[in-house]
Amino acid sequence: MIHSAQHAASYYAASSAPHPGHSFLQGEHRADVCIVGGGYSGLNTAIELAERGFSVILLEARKLGWGASGRNGGQLIRGVGHGLEQFAPVIGEEGVRSMRLMGLEAVDIVRERVERHAIACDLTWGYCDLANKPDELKGFAEDAEQLQSLGYRHELRLVGKDDMHSVVGSDRYVGGLIDMGSGHLHPLNLALGEAAAASRLGVQLYEQSQVTRIDYGPQVQVHTAQGRVRANTLVLCCNAYLNDLDRELGGKVLPAGSYIIATEPLGEERARQLLPQNMAVCDQRVALDYYRLSADRRLLFGGACHYSGRDPKDIAAYMRPKMLKVFPQLADVRIDYQWGGMIGIGANRLPQIGRLPRQANVYYAQAYAGHGVNATHLAARLLREAISGQQQGRFDLFAKVPHVTFPGGKLLRSPILALGMLWHRLKELV
Repeated sequence: MIHSAQHAASYYAASSAPHPGHSFLQGEHRADVCIVGGGYSGLNTAIELAERGFSVILLEARKLGWGASGRNGGQLIRGVGHGLEQFAPVIGEEGVRSMRLMGLEAVDIVRERVERHAIACDLTWGYCDLANKPDELKGFAEDAEQLQSLGYRHELRLVGKDDMHSVVGSDRYVGGLIDMGSGHLHPLNLALGEAAAASRLGVQLYEQSQVTRIDYGPQVQVHTAQGRVRANTLVLCCNAYLNDLDRELGGKVLPAGSYIIATEPLGEERARQLLPQNMAVCDQRVALDYYRLSADRRLLFGGACHYSGRDPKDIAAYMRPKMLKVFPQLADVRIDYQWGGMIGIGANRLPQIGRLPRQANVYYAQAYAGHGVNATHLAARLLREAISGQQQGRFDLFAKVPHVTFPGGKLLRSPILALGMLWHRLKELV
Protein backbone atom coordinates (compact mmCIF):
# COMPACT_ATOMS: atom_id res chain seq x y z
CA MET A 1 0.00 0.00 0.00
CA ILE A 2 1.38 3.39 -1.03
CA HIS A 3 1.78 5.74 1.90
CA SER A 4 0.91 9.27 0.81
CA ALA A 5 1.26 12.28 3.10
CA GLN A 6 -2.31 13.29 2.22
CA HIS A 7 -5.62 11.63 2.99
CA ALA A 8 -6.64 8.75 0.74
CA ALA A 9 -8.46 9.89 -2.42
CA SER A 10 -11.79 8.77 -1.01
CA TYR A 11 -15.34 10.06 -0.98
CA TYR A 12 -14.69 11.09 2.62
CA ALA A 13 -11.70 13.26 1.71
CA ALA A 14 -13.67 14.84 -1.15
CA SER A 15 -16.58 15.67 1.17
CA SER A 16 -14.64 16.49 4.34
CA ALA A 17 -15.35 19.60 6.37
CA PRO A 18 -12.85 22.49 6.15
CA HIS A 19 -10.03 21.88 8.60
CA PRO A 20 -6.71 23.50 9.43
CA GLY A 21 -3.39 21.85 8.81
CA HIS A 22 -1.00 21.37 11.71
CA SER A 23 2.73 22.01 11.69
CA PHE A 24 5.36 19.31 12.15
CA LEU A 25 7.30 18.90 15.39
CA GLN A 26 10.45 20.98 15.70
CA GLY A 27 12.78 21.36 18.66
CA GLU A 28 12.41 20.22 22.27
CA HIS A 29 9.00 19.83 23.91
CA ARG A 30 7.71 18.61 27.25
CA ALA A 31 4.31 17.16 28.22
CA ASP A 32 2.69 14.94 30.80
CA VAL A 33 1.64 12.53 28.05
CA CYS A 34 2.89 11.96 24.49
CA ILE A 35 0.54 10.11 22.14
CA VAL A 36 1.75 8.56 18.89
CA GLY A 37 -1.00 8.19 16.29
CA GLY A 38 -3.62 10.68 15.15
CA GLY A 39 -6.62 8.41 14.59
CA TYR A 40 -9.63 7.85 16.83
CA SER A 41 -7.62 6.13 19.58
CA GLY A 42 -5.02 8.87 19.84
CA LEU A 43 -7.38 11.82 19.41
CA ASN A 44 -9.86 10.56 21.96
CA THR A 45 -7.21 9.60 24.49
CA ALA A 46 -5.93 13.16 24.12
CA ILE A 47 -9.43 14.57 24.70
CA GLU A 48 -10.05 12.36 27.72
CA LEU A 49 -6.73 13.30 29.34
CA ALA A 50 -6.87 17.01 28.48
CA GLU A 51 -10.32 17.26 30.03
CA ARG A 52 -8.71 16.13 33.29
CA GLY A 53 -5.86 18.59 33.25
CA PHE A 54 -3.05 16.62 31.63
CA SER A 55 -0.76 18.37 29.15
CA VAL A 56 -0.74 16.31 25.95
CA ILE A 57 1.31 16.29 22.75
CA LEU A 58 0.07 14.12 19.87
CA LEU A 59 2.31 13.11 16.96
CA GLU A 60 0.87 11.92 13.65
CA ALA A 61 3.17 10.62 10.90
CA ARG A 62 0.91 11.93 8.11
CA LYS A 63 -2.45 13.73 8.43
CA LEU A 64 -4.83 13.46 11.38
CA GLY A 65 -7.34 10.75 10.51
CA TRP A 66 -5.09 9.47 7.70
CA GLY A 67 -5.39 5.77 8.55
CA ALA A 68 -8.45 3.60 9.14
CA SER A 69 -10.14 6.34 11.18
CA GLY A 70 -10.54 8.51 8.10
CA ARG A 71 -11.36 5.90 5.47
CA ASN A 72 -13.42 3.11 7.10
CA GLY A 73 -16.98 2.06 6.31
CA GLY A 74 -18.44 4.53 8.78
CA GLN A 75 -20.44 1.88 10.60
CA LEU A 76 -20.97 2.53 14.32
CA ILE A 77 -21.92 -0.88 15.72
CA ARG A 78 -22.46 -2.02 19.30
CA GLY A 79 -20.09 -4.48 20.91
CA VAL A 80 -16.39 -5.03 21.37
CA GLY A 81 -14.47 -8.17 20.46
CA HIS A 82 -15.69 -11.49 19.08
CA GLY A 83 -16.81 -14.48 21.14
CA LEU A 84 -16.14 -12.88 24.51
CA GLU A 85 -17.06 -16.08 26.37
CA GLN A 86 -13.65 -17.51 25.34
CA PHE A 87 -12.01 -15.14 27.84
CA ALA A 88 -13.98 -16.36 30.86
CA PRO A 89 -11.09 -18.58 32.12
CA VAL A 90 -8.94 -15.44 32.31
CA ILE A 91 -11.34 -12.72 33.47
CA GLY A 92 -14.29 -14.73 34.82
CA GLU A 93 -17.95 -14.63 33.83
CA GLU A 94 -18.42 -11.27 35.52
CA GLY A 95 -15.48 -9.91 33.55
CA VAL A 96 -17.10 -11.10 30.32
CA ARG A 97 -20.34 -9.40 31.29
CA SER A 98 -18.43 -6.18 32.03
CA MET A 99 -16.82 -6.30 28.59
CA ARG A 100 -20.22 -6.77 26.98
CA LEU A 101 -21.56 -3.75 28.84
CA MET A 102 -18.52 -1.73 27.79
CA GLY A 103 -19.27 -2.69 24.20
CA LEU A 104 -22.59 -0.87 24.58
CA GLU A 105 -21.02 2.05 26.41
CA ALA A 106 -18.58 2.48 23.51
CA VAL A 107 -21.35 3.63 21.16
CA ASP A 108 -22.67 6.01 23.82
CA ILE A 109 -19.22 7.60 24.09
CA VAL A 110 -19.31 8.40 20.37
CA ARG A 111 -22.86 9.72 20.67
CA GLU A 112 -21.92 11.97 23.59
CA ARG A 113 -18.72 13.22 21.94
CA VAL A 114 -20.55 14.19 18.76
CA GLU A 115 -23.28 15.99 20.71
CA ARG A 116 -20.98 17.73 23.18
CA HIS A 117 -18.62 19.10 20.55
CA ALA A 118 -21.29 19.64 17.85
CA ILE A 119 -19.39 17.52 15.30
CA ALA A 120 -21.08 17.53 11.89
CA CYS A 121 -20.43 13.95 10.78
CA ASP A 122 -23.85 12.84 9.41
CA LEU A 123 -24.51 10.61 12.43
CA THR A 124 -27.58 8.50 11.58
CA TRP A 125 -29.16 5.80 13.75
CA GLY A 126 -30.22 2.41 12.43
CA TYR A 127 -28.25 -0.74 11.61
CA CYS A 128 -29.10 -4.28 10.51
CA ASP A 129 -27.11 -7.50 10.75
CA LEU A 130 -27.88 -9.56 7.64
CA ALA A 131 -28.26 -13.34 7.60
CA ASN A 132 -27.18 -15.31 4.53
CA LYS A 133 -28.19 -18.61 6.16
CA PRO A 134 -31.03 -19.66 8.52
CA ASP A 135 -28.54 -20.62 11.24
CA GLU A 136 -27.31 -17.03 11.33
CA LEU A 137 -30.85 -15.82 11.96
CA LYS A 138 -31.07 -18.16 14.95
CA GLY A 139 -27.85 -16.62 16.22
CA PHE A 140 -29.39 -13.16 15.91
CA ALA A 141 -32.27 -14.23 18.17
CA GLU A 142 -29.72 -15.30 20.78
CA ASP A 143 -27.87 -12.00 20.36
CA ALA A 144 -31.08 -10.03 20.93
CA GLU A 145 -31.89 -12.05 24.05
CA GLN A 146 -28.41 -11.44 25.43
CA LEU A 147 -28.59 -7.69 24.72
CA GLN A 148 -31.94 -7.47 26.48
CA SER A 149 -30.46 -9.30 29.50
CA LEU A 150 -27.82 -6.54 29.65
CA GLY A 151 -30.53 -3.88 29.80
CA TYR A 152 -30.01 -2.66 26.25
CA ARG A 153 -32.25 0.38 25.90
CA HIS A 154 -32.57 0.59 22.13
CA GLU A 155 -35.06 -1.09 19.83
CA LEU A 156 -34.11 -4.56 18.55
CA ARG A 157 -36.24 -6.31 15.96
CA LEU A 158 -35.80 -9.61 14.12
CA VAL A 159 -36.80 -9.46 10.46
CA GLY A 160 -37.76 -12.57 8.49
CA LYS A 161 -37.14 -13.27 4.81
CA ASP A 162 -40.56 -12.03 3.75
CA ASP A 163 -39.94 -8.60 5.27
CA MET A 164 -36.30 -8.10 4.26
CA HIS A 165 -37.19 -5.74 1.43
CA SER A 166 -38.24 -3.25 4.08
CA VAL A 167 -34.54 -3.10 5.03
CA VAL A 168 -32.58 -3.85 1.87
CA GLY A 169 -33.68 -4.08 -1.77
CA SER A 170 -31.96 -7.40 -2.42
CA ASP A 171 -33.02 -11.06 -2.49
CA ARG A 172 -29.71 -12.22 -1.06
CA TYR A 173 -30.70 -12.50 2.62
CA VAL A 174 -32.91 -14.78 4.69
CA GLY A 175 -33.38 -12.35 7.58
CA GLY A 176 -31.80 -9.79 9.81
CA LEU A 177 -31.60 -8.13 13.21
CA ILE A 178 -32.38 -4.43 13.32
CA ASP A 179 -30.62 -2.42 16.02
CA MET A 180 -31.65 1.21 16.44
CA GLY A 181 -28.81 1.83 18.91
CA SER A 182 -26.17 1.41 16.20
CA GLY A 183 -25.82 3.41 13.01
CA HIS A 184 -23.44 5.14 10.61
CA LEU A 185 -21.50 8.37 10.11
CA HIS A 186 -18.87 10.21 8.06
CA PRO A 187 -15.69 8.82 9.66
CA LEU A 188 -13.19 11.42 8.48
CA ASN A 189 -15.40 14.30 9.61
CA LEU A 190 -15.71 12.59 13.00
CA ALA A 191 -11.91 12.39 13.30
CA LEU A 192 -11.44 16.00 12.16
CA GLY A 193 -14.12 17.19 14.56
CA GLU A 194 -12.43 15.36 17.41
CA ALA A 195 -9.09 16.89 16.41
CA ALA A 196 -10.67 20.34 16.64
CA ALA A 197 -12.10 19.47 20.06
CA ALA A 198 -8.71 18.26 21.26
CA SER A 199 -7.06 21.46 20.03
CA ARG A 200 -9.61 23.61 21.88
CA LEU A 201 -8.76 21.67 25.04
CA GLY A 202 -5.10 22.60 24.69
CA VAL A 203 -3.71 19.44 23.09
CA GLN A 204 -0.69 20.16 20.88
CA LEU A 205 -1.27 18.38 17.56
CA TYR A 206 1.56 17.76 15.12
CA GLU A 207 1.21 16.29 11.62
CA GLN A 208 3.92 14.97 9.26
CA SER A 209 5.84 14.04 12.41
CA GLN A 210 6.77 10.39 12.09
CA VAL A 211 8.43 8.95 15.18
CA THR A 212 11.90 7.64 14.40
CA ARG A 213 13.01 6.43 17.82
CA ILE A 214 11.75 5.99 21.37
CA ASP A 215 14.06 6.12 24.37
CA TYR A 216 12.33 4.33 27.23
CA GLY A 217 12.86 5.13 30.88
CA PRO A 218 11.18 6.87 33.84
CA GLN A 219 10.80 9.77 31.42
CA VAL A 220 10.19 8.71 27.83
CA GLN A 221 11.88 10.54 24.97
CA VAL A 222 10.13 10.39 21.60
CA HIS A 223 12.16 11.47 18.58
CA THR A 224 11.05 12.69 15.15
CA ALA A 225 13.22 13.89 12.26
CA GLN A 226 13.35 17.45 13.61
CA GLY A 227 12.12 17.33 17.18
CA ARG A 228 11.88 15.51 20.47
CA VAL A 229 9.20 15.15 23.15
CA ARG A 230 9.93 14.32 26.77
CA ALA A 231 6.96 12.89 28.63
CA ASN A 232 6.14 11.02 31.81
CA THR A 233 3.77 8.72 29.91
CA LEU A 234 3.66 7.43 26.34
CA VAL A 235 0.61 6.04 24.54
CA LEU A 236 1.05 4.12 21.26
CA CYS A 237 -2.06 4.31 19.06
CA CYS A 238 -0.72 3.29 15.65
CA ASN A 239 -2.74 0.09 15.12
CA ALA A 240 -2.08 -1.39 11.65
CA TYR A 241 0.48 1.34 10.91
CA LEU A 242 2.77 0.62 13.88
CA ASN A 243 5.34 -0.85 11.47
CA ASP A 244 8.68 -1.38 13.25
CA LEU A 245 8.21 1.27 15.93
CA ASP A 246 7.74 -1.47 18.53
CA ARG A 247 8.35 -4.99 17.23
CA GLU A 248 6.80 -6.73 20.23
CA LEU A 249 3.48 -4.95 19.73
CA GLY A 250 3.74 -5.12 15.96
CA GLY A 251 3.93 -8.90 16.03
CA LYS A 252 0.54 -9.10 17.76
CA VAL A 253 -1.43 -7.14 15.17
CA LEU A 254 -1.92 -8.16 11.56
CA PRO A 255 -2.53 -5.39 9.01
CA ALA A 256 -5.34 -6.40 6.63
CA GLY A 257 -6.70 -4.50 3.66
CA SER A 258 -10.34 -3.52 3.33
CA TYR A 259 -11.84 -1.72 0.32
CA ILE A 260 -14.75 0.57 -0.49
CA ILE A 261 -16.35 1.98 -3.62
CA ALA A 262 -18.76 4.91 -3.78
CA THR A 263 -21.29 5.23 -6.58
CA GLU A 264 -22.46 8.40 -8.21
CA PRO A 265 -25.35 10.11 -6.33
CA LEU A 266 -28.40 7.91 -6.88
CA GLY A 267 -31.16 10.34 -6.02
CA GLU A 268 -33.61 9.94 -3.17
CA GLU A 269 -35.99 7.50 -4.84
CA ARG A 270 -33.40 5.07 -6.14
CA ALA A 271 -31.44 5.19 -2.91
CA ARG A 272 -34.61 4.40 -0.96
CA GLN A 273 -35.15 1.31 -3.12
CA LEU A 274 -31.76 -0.03 -1.99
CA LEU A 275 -31.94 0.85 1.71
CA PRO A 276 -35.50 1.98 2.49
CA GLN A 277 -34.73 2.90 6.11
CA ASN A 278 -31.26 4.39 5.47
CA MET A 279 -29.60 1.82 7.71
CA ALA A 280 -26.03 0.59 7.69
CA VAL A 281 -25.92 -3.16 7.06
CA CYS A 282 -23.38 -5.96 7.24
CA ASP A 283 -23.54 -9.67 6.45
CA GLN A 284 -21.90 -12.47 8.44
CA ARG A 285 -19.48 -14.05 5.97
CA VAL A 286 -15.71 -14.17 6.49
CA ALA A 287 -15.25 -12.00 3.38
CA LEU A 288 -18.12 -9.82 4.51
CA ASP A 289 -20.03 -7.14 2.62
CA TYR A 290 -20.91 -3.92 4.45
CA TYR A 291 -22.70 -0.98 2.92
CA ARG A 292 -24.77 2.11 3.55
CA LEU A 293 -25.91 5.37 1.99
CA SER A 294 -23.98 8.63 2.23
CA ALA A 295 -25.66 11.91 3.07
CA ASP A 296 -25.81 12.76 -0.65
CA ARG A 297 -27.31 9.35 -1.45
CA ARG A 298 -24.39 7.45 -2.88
CA LEU A 299 -24.06 3.77 -2.09
CA LEU A 300 -20.85 3.15 -0.15
CA PHE A 301 -20.08 -0.55 -0.60
CA GLY A 302 -17.17 -2.19 1.21
CA GLY A 303 -15.61 -5.44 2.25
CA ALA A 304 -13.21 -8.01 0.77
CA CYS A 305 -10.76 -8.17 3.68
CA HIS A 306 -7.30 -9.00 2.28
CA TYR A 307 -4.52 -10.56 4.35
CA SER A 308 -2.00 -10.77 1.53
CA GLY A 309 -0.59 -7.27 2.09
CA ARG A 310 -1.24 -6.43 -1.60
CA ASP A 311 -4.04 -4.17 -2.81
CA PRO A 312 -6.07 -5.03 -5.91
CA LYS A 313 -4.71 -3.19 -8.96
CA ASP A 314 -8.17 -1.78 -9.66
CA ILE A 315 -10.32 -1.58 -6.54
CA ALA A 316 -13.46 -0.59 -8.46
CA ALA A 317 -13.10 -3.53 -10.86
CA TYR A 318 -12.58 -5.81 -7.87
CA MET A 319 -15.47 -4.52 -5.75
CA ARG A 320 -18.10 -3.73 -8.40
CA PRO A 321 -18.99 -7.43 -9.08
CA LYS A 322 -19.51 -7.91 -5.34
CA MET A 323 -21.88 -4.94 -5.28
CA LEU A 324 -23.79 -6.27 -8.32
CA LYS A 325 -24.31 -9.66 -6.65
CA VAL A 326 -26.27 -7.78 -3.99
CA PHE A 327 -27.79 -5.10 -6.23
CA PRO A 328 -27.87 -6.26 -9.88
CA GLN A 329 -30.12 -3.26 -10.56
CA LEU A 330 -27.05 -1.00 -10.26
CA ALA A 331 -25.37 -2.31 -13.43
CA ASP A 332 -25.74 1.10 -15.10
CA VAL A 333 -24.36 3.11 -12.17
CA ARG A 334 -21.03 4.90 -12.28
CA ILE A 335 -18.38 4.41 -9.59
CA ASP A 336 -17.03 7.81 -8.54
CA TYR A 337 -14.57 6.82 -5.80
CA GLN A 338 -12.51 3.77 -4.87
CA TRP A 339 -10.10 3.40 -1.96
CA GLY A 340 -8.68 1.01 0.55
CA GLY A 341 -6.97 1.02 3.92
CA MET A 342 -5.43 -1.19 6.56
CA ILE A 343 -7.26 -2.44 9.61
CA GLY A 344 -5.49 -4.14 12.53
CA ILE A 345 -6.53 -7.65 13.57
CA GLY A 346 -5.39 -9.68 16.56
CA ALA A 347 -5.47 -13.46 16.71
CA ASN A 348 -8.37 -13.56 19.21
CA ARG A 349 -10.25 -10.55 17.72
CA LEU A 350 -10.29 -8.68 21.04
CA PRO A 351 -8.97 -5.11 21.06
CA GLN A 352 -5.51 -5.06 22.61
CA ILE A 353 -5.48 -2.46 25.39
CA GLY A 354 -2.67 -2.56 27.91
CA ARG A 355 0.79 -1.42 28.90
CA LEU A 356 4.20 -2.71 27.91
CA PRO A 357 5.38 -5.33 30.43
CA ARG A 358 8.91 -4.00 30.23
CA GLN A 359 7.90 -0.35 30.61
CA ALA A 360 5.13 0.60 33.06
CA ASN A 361 4.69 4.14 31.72
CA VAL A 362 4.01 3.04 28.12
CA TYR A 363 0.41 2.20 27.18
CA TYR A 364 -1.08 1.01 23.90
CA ALA A 365 -4.35 0.32 22.11
CA GLN A 366 -4.66 -1.54 18.81
CA ALA A 367 -6.21 -4.46 16.85
CA TYR A 368 -9.88 -3.49 16.60
CA ALA A 369 -10.61 -6.14 13.94
CA GLY A 370 -12.74 -3.86 11.79
CA HIS A 371 -14.98 -2.55 14.58
CA GLY A 372 -12.86 0.41 15.54
CA VAL A 373 -15.30 3.30 15.31
CA ASN A 374 -16.75 2.48 18.71
CA ALA A 375 -13.95 0.34 20.22
CA THR A 376 -11.34 3.09 19.79
CA HIS A 377 -13.45 5.48 21.82
CA LEU A 378 -13.82 2.90 24.58
CA ALA A 379 -10.07 2.23 24.51
CA ALA A 380 -9.40 5.95 24.95
CA ARG A 381 -11.62 6.06 28.02
CA LEU A 382 -9.94 3.02 29.56
CA LEU A 383 -6.50 4.48 28.88
CA ARG A 384 -7.50 7.70 30.61
CA GLU A 385 -8.87 5.77 33.58
CA ALA A 386 -5.61 3.86 33.94
CA ILE A 387 -3.24 6.80 33.38
CA SER A 388 -5.14 9.03 35.80
CA GLY A 389 -5.46 6.21 38.34
CA GLN A 390 -9.20 6.77 38.63
CA GLN A 391 -10.58 3.36 37.65
CA GLN A 392 -7.85 0.85 36.94
CA GLY A 393 -10.11 -2.21 37.07
CA ARG A 394 -11.79 -1.81 33.69
CA PHE A 395 -8.45 -1.32 31.94
CA ASP A 396 -7.10 -4.36 33.77
CA LEU A 397 -9.82 -6.61 32.32
CA PHE A 398 -8.44 -6.03 28.83
CA ALA A 399 -4.81 -5.95 29.94
CA LYS A 400 -5.15 -9.39 31.56
CA VAL A 401 -6.08 -11.12 28.29
CA PRO A 402 -2.94 -12.57 26.64
CA HIS A 403 -2.35 -11.87 22.94
CA VAL A 404 -0.24 -14.24 20.89
CA THR A 405 2.36 -13.14 18.39
CA PHE A 406 1.48 -14.12 14.83
CA PRO A 407 3.80 -16.86 13.54
CA GLY A 408 6.06 -16.34 10.57
CA GLY A 409 7.38 -12.89 11.36
CA LYS A 410 6.62 -9.79 9.35
CA LEU A 411 7.04 -11.47 5.94
CA LEU A 412 5.12 -14.72 6.48
CA ARG A 413 2.35 -13.90 8.97
CA SER A 414 0.02 -12.44 6.30
CA PRO A 415 0.29 -15.41 3.88
CA ILE A 416 -0.22 -17.86 6.76
CA LEU A 417 -3.39 -16.09 7.91
CA ALA A 418 -4.58 -15.76 4.31
CA LEU A 419 -4.50 -19.55 4.03
CA GLY A 420 -6.46 -19.84 7.29
CA MET A 421 -9.10 -17.40 6.05
CA LEU A 422 -9.40 -19.33 2.77
CA TRP A 423 -10.22 -22.43 4.82
CA HIS A 424 -13.01 -20.58 6.64
CA ARG A 425 -14.42 -19.31 3.34
CA LEU A 426 -14.46 -22.83 1.91
CA LYS A 427 -16.35 -24.03 4.99
CA GLU A 428 -19.04 -21.40 4.27
CA LEU A 429 -19.71 -23.12 0.93
CA VAL A 430 -20.48 -26.46 2.58
